[in-house]
Amino acid sequence: MVIWVKTTIDIADGLLSEAKQRAGAEGTTLRAYVERGLRAVLNDAKSPERVEYRPVTFELEPLPGVDPYDWDAIYDSIYDRP
Repeated sequence: MVIWVKTTIDIADGLLSEAKQRAGAEGTTLRAYVERGLRAVLNDAKSPERVEYRPVTFELEPLPGVDPYDWDAIYDSIYDRP
């Protein structure tokens, strides 16, 4: 039995725009690009580098000018939204 799942992914605007343009120029789809990229990552024989986990044991201070309680502003700064 085959199950098709539709999902939404959040891709940086510049990367998405470039991928759409190139896919159109090559006569393929953005979906094909995403599937090809996922296959490449999943078939990569190298195992990902492991990063040592170290718990934070001290109090963190927010960056200057960043309100740690304003999630929308944090989200906008992460994803370069105006």
